[in-house]
Amino acid sequence: MGRRRHNNRGRNVNGILILDKPLGISSNKALQQVKNLLFARKAGHTGSLDPLASGLIAICFGEATKMANFIVDTEKHYRVTGQLGVTTSTGDTEGDVLEKKPVPVFDKAQLETIFEKFTGDIMQIPPMYSALKHNGEPLYKLARQGIEIEREARPISIYSLTLLDITENTFSLDVICSKGTYIRTLIEDIGAELGCGAHTIALRRTAVGPFTEQDMVSMETLVDAEQNDREALNNYVKPVETALINWPEVKLSPDAAYYLRQGQAVTVPHAPTSGWVSLFADESVFIGVGQILEDGRVTPKRLLNIEAEAS
Repeated sequence: MGRRRHNNRGRNVNGILILDKPLGISSNKALQQVKNLLFARKAGHTGSLDPLASGLIAICFGEATKMANFIVDTEKHYRVTGQLGVTTSTGDTEGDVLEKKPVPVFDKAQLETIFEKFTGDIMQIPPMYSALKHNGEPLYKLARQGIEIEREARPISIYSLTLLDITENTFSLDVICSKGTYIRTLIEDIGAELGCGAHTIALRRTAVGPFTEQDMVSMETLVDAEQNDREALNNYVKPVETALINWPEVKLSPDAAYYLRQGQAVTVPHAPTSGWVSLFADESVFIGVGQILEDGRVTPKRLLNIEAEAS
């Protein structure tokens, strides 16, 4: 008798749920909780938040996991509060205090002058307490062993830094940035420029690409729906194509859709002349993404499994 397969446990769910991750749990734990609530067969998230951070995580189910990288590559929005005068081993309140310094008298203008140094295309050294890997080992595991690895600065983009509030020893920001930006490191660097150091005491992600706080659903709401009206859970799963709402759309004729699904590039009248596009068959059925070739044809890049989506 063959072994029973467990990887097919669950139901086919295809779409994206925008979770408001609560404080105190990891992104992976939040993912597993939501996956279990929906009894979904396949799910993945699109960018981790630390347990001490809250806010937006896009959870992709089923065929939507094929679009996850396109969500990861989009800009992110955060609200963050830094405490001046104290640096920690992790850059946040979870770490050990490394140093305390007196906080100089400062005002809004001084901070905004410092912000100019960190706005635009800059280089940032990733923190040791991160999921980046060295010889296959996450840096945060090495850091917990007291091991420090030299890290190369990486290019990131800070599109805007907006001061929301200041006190004698804290400041709060709204940050819009590229993927790969470490907000804890940004706060540390701002504190270093002010001469007293800083660490993050509150962090919340408020937007990822096209998704904003208005799209988020809390864990409590999902648990309540699962207990009282399980079918209502499906109402929180957005269509796959919402991840690409700002992309140009290409509507395919039945013949063009057929050949494109076979992996062939096709000619589509009035299609964009370059770049990535969302692909639709039968006017409104999203089937994946493609690119425009130099000769103007549309070539498929990531297509949904239509059979899986329909099941």
